[in-house]
Amino acid sequence: MEQTPLKRPQFFFTTAPMPCPYLEGRLERKIVTDLAGADADMVHDALSRAGFRRSHTIAYAPACPGCQACVPVRILVREFTSGGTLKRIWKTNRDLRVDLVRPVATAEQYQLFSRYQQRRHGDSDMALMGFFDYRSMVEDSPIETVIAEVRDDHGALVGACLLDRMVDGLSAVYSFFDPDARTKRSLGTFIVLWLIDQARVEGLGHVYLGYWIEDSPKMAYKKRFRPLESFGPQGWSRLEP
Repeated sequence: MEQTPLKRPQFFFTTAPMPCPYLEGRLERKIVTDLAGADADMVHDALSRAGFRRSHTIAYAPACPGCQACVPVRILVREFTSGGTLKRIWKTNRDLRVDLVRPVATAEQYQLFSRYQQRRHGDSDMALMGFFDYRSMVEDSPIETVIAEVRDDHGALVGACLLDRMVDGLSAVYSFFDPDARTKRSLGTFIVLWLIDQARVEGLGHVYLGYWIEDSPKMAYKKRFRPLESFGPQGWSRLEP
């Protein structure tokens, strides 16, 4: 696809070193740029295909000294087939309903988000987020963003995924779910499977999952969804087992 030239210069900055939230004893730095203006969607698409991620109104990528543990990954939707455990999880959750809604923060979403953070990531900065912080995460987006709300057969919200639409796929920004749901539901895995299915319905080729970190249990799960591509110096290539 031919790209339209940007209407303004794109400036990039690096953040100060901070403790890495994923690997103990390492420092984290990021390269960041602002997403704004009429060409924000185009800039976001181009940067996402170059390994960047979005948070609020900025795009960022790791720029950590002496560390390349964060590997951008995306699922090849057209080649994906679920089998074994993944197929069982999909069938187990066939009673759930997923609705795409506008990115507007609600008290119901925040209550679920807060419970998820306290139970799953109680030592993280996100566990300290109040409602207005959550609303900023959801609503401060200069590009096309939606929320996938997952509800059970009683209509209760049991999961959600904030996602960005791209020309070639869906980008999962952040997911959370009911920490008290029965284990066999594996709601986090179900949400990724739903994203794959939704991308296929929309004729899109990829689901962007963000960064895979081999030595981080919080990020290692992403390698389950194959075939998977990783982004490196030579561009996107198949991530082998």
